Amino acid sequence: MIDRHDLVVVGGGPAGYAAALYGSAAGLDVGLVEERLVGGTCLHVGCIPAKELLETASVLRTVRRAGEFGIDTTDQPVLDLGASQHRKQAVIDRLFQGLGALLADRDVTVYDGTGRLGGDRTVEVTGGNGSTVIAADHVVLATGSTPRTLAGFDVDDRLVVTSDEFLSARERPDRVAVIGGGAVGCEFASMLVDFGSSVTLLEVLDGILPGCDPDVSSVVRRSFERRGIDVHTGVEVEGHDPAGGTTTVRFSGQEVEVDLVVVSVGRRPRGESADSAGTGVKVDNRGYIVTDHRLRTGEPGVYAAGDVIDTPQLAHVGFAEGMFVVQDLLGEEPTPIDSSTVPWCIYSHPEVAFAGLTEDAARAAGYEVVTSKHRFVGNGRAAILGDTDGLVKVVAEADRDGRAGRILGVHMAGPWVTEQIGQGYLAVNWEATVDEVASFVQPHPTLGELFGEALLSLTGRSLHG
Repeated sequence: MIDRHDLVVVGGGPAGYAAALYGSAAGLDVGLVEERLVGGTCLHVGCIPAKELLETASVLRTVRRAGEFGIDTTDQPVLDLGASQHRKQAVIDRLFQGLGALLADRDVTVYDGTGRLGGDRTVEVTGGNGSTVIAADHVVLATGSTPRTLAGFDVDDRLVVTSDEFLSARERPDRVAVIGGGAVGCEFASMLVDFGSSVTLLEVLDGILPGCDPDVSSVVRRSFERRGIDVHTGVEVEGHDPAGGTTTVRFSGQEVEVDLVVVSVGRRPRGESADSAGTGVKVDNRGYIVTDHRLRTGEPGVYAAGDVIDTPQLAHVGFAEGMFVVQDLLGEEPTPIDSSTVPWCIYSHPEVAFAGLTEDAARAAGYEVVTSKHRFVGNGRAAILGDTDGLVKVVAEADRDGRAGRILGVHMAGPWVTEQIGQGYLAVNWEATVDEVASFVQPHPTLGELFGEALLSLTGRSLHG
């Protein structure tokens, strides 16, 4: 017997479970195949556990400064990483149980096992209970990604780890080398220095946070260096030499002895894991499943979404792609997702968030641009928080008279900017002009009003700037 559904989704991470839930809400009979745990990397070894531990770092940082606010903390706070890990797992378990209940309430049939795509939109599911064949009118491949590794840095869960292993650590290492200065590497470096570790951050490119506007990444680098993180950019990591319980990392003629190496050099798509040989599904030489702008593969009726395709590897992009696929297969003709305008959030201290084009990218695309930068040092709410490091930068298209017109990009670094980027994202994606958005009333005192200040400056009539 072959189980039949309207839609079968292979992979239960953000893109996969979003497609399943959204499809079910649209009245489709949905089957979801997951070889591990629904929720995927994001819930179990990615977004949620990382941000939980970063919140531990934030609380620790705040308690250390309590005296500034008139609160007597005679004894210095002590990190109990085991207790933090317990809390982290409790958060994950609660969300996992909630997701499972939601899938059940929506009548999504969950298959435990590994899915293999066959012809005619069939999927063979192999797991502990044997093999089952299911079929559907449409199939979504959402098989996710795994951490990339580096040659010469074999992961042993003792001296060398990736994000998967690091996020379960129960002891704080004294000295750490973080390889990779992207979003994940900067989050880990920021967390570890708050925990009290000595941190060396190594990045092969000329600056940390590649893809961010240089004004934003410069804020983060200066903050990191003031906090004691030893940042090295433009360096080649050559290998490491274990000796006893430590290892010495070699990079560009230099070396540093550490107790732990955290490899955070991105994630590799698992395009091959759908095992779609013999179908029209193609995987490129980087491991991505090839799709068109509507996320359709070369096999009729088969889509791909999430980390496994060449779009930003962000959970919220996966959510959007999962919903897009359902709209497309229902014939609703949704607008394709523009990868260049999706919001990005980085939860280091200071936080980073942005949407749209950087100043350099806008100029490279042929735009004449004008920019405005306002710093949190002049913001009342930031002063109250005692967290004034950072800025808001708006990039706008210049008209023939040099006046600011359409908003092309919004870039932020500073306190809670991950919670503020929403209005910038809407402005960029609605192709709003500076004059239109500057007329909105910003509540005071808030961190978000700095975005309004930056826009007012671009109208030629600033308030506090």
